[in-house]
Amino acid sequence: MLMLVWTSVATDTRVLREAEALAKAGSRVHIIGRAVPESFRPPDGITIGSAGRPPLSAGRTRRRTRPERVARWVLLSSHVARRMKEWQTAAEQLALEWAHQHGVPDVVHAHDFSALPPGHRLASQWSVPLVYDTHEYWVGRPVEGLRDPLRQRRERLLEGELGRDAAAVITVGEGVARALRQDHPCWPPITVVRNTFPSRAAPPSPAAAPGGLVYAGRLAAFRELEVVAQASLALDLPITLVGPADDSWLAGFDPGRAVVLPSEPLRAVDERLRRAGVALVTHSDRWPNHRLALPNKLFHAVSLGIPVIATDVGELGAMVREHGLGTVYRPGDPDDMARAVHDLVTDYPMHQASVARARPMLSWEQDSQALRRLYQGLADAD
Repeated sequence: MLMLVWTSVATDTRVLREAEALAKAGSRVHIIGRAVPESFRPPDGITIGSAGRPPLSAGRTRRRTRPERVARWVLLSSHVARRMKEWQTAAEQLALEWAHQHGVPDVVHAHDFSALPPGHRLASQWSVPLVYDTHEYWVGRPVEGLRDPLRQRRERLLEGELGRDAAAVITVGEGVARALRQDHPCWPPITVVRNTFPSRAAPPSPAAAPGGLVYAGRLAAFRELEVVAQASLALDLPITLVGPADDSWLAGFDPGRAVVLPSEPLRAVDERLRRAGVALVTHSDRWPNHRLALPNKLFHAVSLGIPVIATDVGELGAMVREHGLGTVYRPGDPDDMARAVHDLVTDYPMHQASVARARPMLSWEQDSQALRRLYQGLADAD
């Protein structure tokens, strides 16, 4: 099986979980990613190819000047489109070379719209099934930089056209699946495989109160981090924001009393979350994709047995309330976030117990079964 993804793979937990699940089921999986670190060693049964260049911001040691940030905002959309096209061409060529050496794969699995055009061309050339695995509602995702409506319209039409030829479509939640079914009634059946995490060790014993709040994820626009910063001024609990940052956004960000830290390995983030006892799962209500999304951060916290403070937006707010995973606050309202923190602290052991009950059904053991069933169906239809 061949997977294509426009990420470095090394930190793409969804891609690695899916690849490992299929490898354990007996498939040999080759992943072609973007600028994969040479030091990365994939799990057993998985091999890696690397195409394209890393983002220009990778390894940056200084912040951009204001004129540089303005120029970046104006040119960002066209720059990203150009780099994506370059990667698609390089990844397709690398896939052809790999197939010449190892044989044509049984399936081409394209992760996200960025991998769909080369995945479609390769699957058509080899006459093998194409699986389209969209990690978000692509046409409704946040757009950073100057918007290009014509490019967005072309992408919408191209996704609809190429997705129709897929043997199967996978996405991350029922909200995104509903939107895709409505947009593309002629697409094949859509299977939901959530961004859940494998079961961990038993959650900590219920504590009387948490020690802090942690946001672990990308530090950039549309994450409600400005609201977190404002709420920090009214809270006694320490707040930590940790993750890769958009340096242009970070240059103008006032964190309030929150502490901003760079990315950490997953194990270090796990330990930081366990010590704090509460995860912040926040994003804006501005974009359709946010109203449909179920972020990795939510399932990461659940896997550790940790309650969350979440933005009351669409699918995210609904899942938190359904399973009692924590408390929610109105988007854009720091006072309501402070209220949500107070409510969580007041009934903290109760929320811990609710998360512990929900862990088995919100786990990768459940979602990986859906993935394996889909692939078994493809094999049976062959």
